[in-house]
Amino acid sequence: MGEKQYLDLLVEIMKNGAKKSDRTGVGTKALFGCQMRFDLRQGFPLLTTKKVNFKAIIHELLWFIKGNTNIKYLVDNGVNIWNEWPFTKYKNSSDYQGESLAEFREKIKNDNEFAKKYGELGPVYGKQWRNFGGVDQLKELVENLKNNPLSRRHILTAWNPPEIKQMLLPPCHLLAQFFVSENNKLSCLLYQRSGDMFLGVPFNIASYSLLTAMLAQVCGYEVGEFIHVIGDAHIYLNHCEQVQEQLGRKPKKLPTLKLNPSIKSVFDFRFEDISLENYESYPPIKAQVAV
Repeated sequence: MGEKQYLDLLVEIMKNGAKKSDRTGVGTKALFGCQMRFDLRQGFPLLTTKKVNFKAIIHELLWFIKGNTNIKYLVDNGVNIWNEWPFTKYKNSSDYQGESLAEFREKIKNDNEFAKKYGELGPVYGKQWRNFGGVDQLKELVENLKNNPLSRRHILTAWNPPEIKQMLLPPCHLLAQFFVSENNKLSCLLYQRSGDMFLGVPFNIASYSLLTAMLAQVCGYEVGEFIHVIGDAHIYLNHCEQVQEQLGRKPKKLPTLKLNPSIKSVFDFRFEDISLENYESYPPIKAQVAV
């Protein structure tokens, strides 16, 4: 269980993945239709074979929950995982004056008007979670988990076909279904159409495990499982060396997630209310994101 499943899937893709050209031009090794299961009672599934930036995961999830789709909140909090896409759009505009990505980031941070114009990603995750054609999906999900726990309709989706073309990056993790067991355990199954196994998927595992724990607390349940289903699970060809380095490391014990027990609404969580205990990991491994 736990991290071993992720590492085993890396091995499987490296060994049996089909080489594919892709939208970014980098190229991948890919497998189609993969599944991992994580028992959240056995520890929080944040990778230990490389250090993962949990601060960024918390801020991104809080950003989704707020319904925010502008990178300014993230940049202001030192989270730069979404910057490349709006920067690419800015480079194609008539306002572009040869700024670097770092200079673009500083403009987003220090110029509110610039951030409004060039920090927007379009109607991505947060917008769909909180306003999908006028429906606040997250609010309805919480109400249904509390009041109709045995329902099979506990769904949160970000895939909105009429708005896909307005998004700088269409949703990769696009549908989550939640399940309440007879013994009051809350589990989550995530369907992800496209998974960058080295850079993105460790974030996705931790993010939805965190969301499951937050929902469990505010709805009065214990955590169960996180099940991760990935359509196109791929390793970029320029990440293969980093993957091999990571596979040479032996996993450590998983950390423990701590949530402020006084928080009773998923909308009230702040960064300070979420922490990890006993997170020990190997050093981070750098790799370039494909845009």
